[in-house]
Amino acid sequence: QVQLVESGGGLVQAGGSLRLSCAASGLTFSSYAMGWFRQAPGKEREFVAGISRSGSSTTIANSVKGRFTISRDNAKNTVFLQMNSLKPEDTAVYFCAVSRYSGSNRVSVYDYNYWGQGTQVNVSS
Repeated sequence: QVQLVESGGGLVQAGGSLRLSCAASGLTFSSYAMGWFRQAPGKEREFVAGISRSGSSTTIANSVKGRFTISRDNAKNTVFLQMNSLKPEDTAVYFCAVSRYSGSNRVSVYDYNYWGQGTQVNVSS
């Protein structure tokens, strides 16, 4: 079955950086667009970034544009989220997900059908 395992979360000071990884198995990874979402306590899960099957197209949420980038390595079945200039409001559980569609611009949770268990990111002020 499809498995997604996120890693790389942790505690970082404001202004710092983290790189999240999501290792996928049980699917032909290069055939699927991927996305990153996050969920803060008491809030709905929100789209952060998406990437097309080949990696040639990406979509970044306005709230993190210019600070976060998404990339993938299809040879290693892994998608990454590089997070720079972190802010306390970036504190959340971060999830990777497999898109039902081919493009990078799907922003609804309902556009994704497989999810990882999440990795916690805490940004202190």
